[in-house]
Amino acid sequence: MSIYKYRAKKGPESTIEGTVGAESKEEAIEKINQMGYVPVRVQEFVHAGKSKPVVRITGRIRSRDITVFSRQLSSLIRSGVPILRAINIISEQSDNPHFKNLLINIHNEIRDGKQLSSALVNYPHVFSNFYVAMVRTGEDSGTLQEVLLRVADYRQQQEEILSKIRTALAYPALMAFVGIATVVFMLTYVMPRLMRIFVNLGQDLPLPTRILILLSNRLRHDWFWILLFIGGFLLFYRYREKSDLLKMTVNRLKLHLPLFGDFFLKAELARFSRSLELLIRSGMPILKAIEVSIPILRNDIIKRHLLHSYRELEQGGSFGRSLKKSKIFPAYMTNLISVGEESGRLDEALAEITRAYEKDIADTIKIMTSLLEPVMILIMGLAVGFIVVAMLLPIFQINVLAR
Repeated sequence: MSIYKYRAKKGPESTIEGTVGAESKEEAIEKINQMGYVPVRVQEFVHAGKSKPVVRITGRIRSRDITVFSRQLSSLIRSGVPILRAINIISEQSDNPHFKNLLINIHNEIRDGKQLSSALVNYPHVFSNFYVAMVRTGEDSGTLQEVLLRVADYRQQQEEILSKIRTALAYPALMAFVGIATVVFMLTYVMPRLMRIFVNLGQDLPLPTRILILLSNRLRHDWFWILLFIGGFLLFYRYREKSDLLKMTVNRLKLHLPLFGDFFLKAELARFSRSLELLIRSGMPILKAIEVSIPILRNDIIKRHLLHSYRELEQGGSFGRSLKKSKIFPAYMTNLISVGEESGRLDEALAEITRAYEKDIADTIKIMTSLLEPVMILIMGLAVGFIVVAMLLPIFQINVLAR
């Protein structure tokens, strides 16, 4: 198979360029016609077997790098800067050498005849299917700058939520680390020295002291097995991503947790609604938009129900009514989607769903993070207090016996 570079009329005044794979020039022309374009020039570009392999970019590329790139590219295109020049400008300004190399590769591929979306496809570890689909929709509709701005706003909003969570968890995490380190120090260093005194007392020790001695002995003598257990648990957690059974079990458990199940569900539905709204507003057909939005979710239980509704919609049914049949989706969401389908304003309904759930998520995060600090203080205080009391009880007994 060969790759053919083409120039085609997209409308009365617009012309596009791209590449298409075909066995012959006639087949390439036929494919271009099927895409709805009128070919002006079609010529063989390079054989697929001889095509230059895409270099996989190694190194860390932050999510913020992609967000800034999207916003800057949107601004430059809106200002009339050609896309090749715009990508070159952004790559020169980037302070991340790995991301700079990626942009250079993308620049070279576009220069060789590819569209931006076709170049991004080669880097799935950086640009998700959702991102590529949004860019391709913007290219097809001639609104690439607007689509990139929407994607940048969406990504920035997600990053701000994660940043708030990390900031709120930083102090409790530090407290937990210091508290655990203090407990381990007392059990492995202080307690063994006090045990010699307790043994010489020649009397029965209080129950809290006996429990503390048992914990100290286990921690000092079985530390290897404790570390092995922690390592095995971490490996098990990583393995669950590859095991469908474990993954489904964990995902189902998340949705049924007493306090956090509703939070996880709303977070997933807000992510799905926002991505589906953006794709529909960008001009993508509803079926294709749902197909692209589903993989964005992390919970396979929700994915399975959405795929079932997608298939019913594909067969001519109603997406909203299909969601209602599943007991996993809230009535608020299914009713708004049904109304949006009937009124032809599904994007507005999805925007309303997203706003409501994102507000609930923000309120829940605020409540949880505000309660987490006093809860951590209480837990650490109880743990250290138990150790101190267990150490002092035998001393109190000595005083009582002395009297």
